[in-house]
Amino acid sequence: MARHILVFYGSYRRDRQGIKLARWIVDALAARGDSAELIDAKAVDLPMLDRMFKEYAKGEAPPAMADLAAKIRAADGFLFVTGEYNWGPQPGLKNLTDHYLEEWFWRPAAIACYSAGPWSGVRAMMGWRDTLGEMGMAVTSSILPVGRIGGAFDDNGEPTGDDGARLVKSFPRFANDLNWWIDAAKAQRAKQDPPY
Repeated sequence: MARHILVFYGSYRRDRQGIKLARWIVDALAARGDSAELIDAKAVDLPMLDRMFKEYAKGEAPPAMADLAAKIRAADGFLFVTGEYNWGPQPGLKNLTDHYLEEWFWRPAAIACYSAGPWSGVRAMMGWRDTLGEMGMAVTSSILPVGRIGGAFDDNGEPTGDDGARLVKSFPRFANDLNWWIDAAKAQRAKQDPPY
């Protein structure tokens, strides 16, 4: 059974390195037989949060916001790719997710994290896990950390070196964990309506 997974990425920086990881994950999920779509916060370009999607009258939200709301509601699960900015997630990713709330409910999420150094963005991941849980998602215990992101991919976007090899080795278990929770959540939603 194919699953539809949205892969969110949030850096707005000029020389974005993590976009290579996000694109690779989309391709790796597709190679496993699932449908994956990259949601790049910079490309969606929502304004700084003023009004959440639910705060607009029906049909009055900006088109990009409404389109993304529909995609989130239709997805089976989510995968967030976050870099580490001063021990926290990228503001672009946080801003994008904060425009929505109920759209996230009752679906699982997984986190891939990265940094320029050896800590692989795990400090940002830890705070991000709490945020996603508060937003109504069941967050998997498996993470996908990538250190030294600038050297983890070659010019063609393929994993390279020790950090790239660790990514390739870790990915199947990470994806299996997310897929298990996606299937479990889908089965439960089919059996019983969410409690609210």
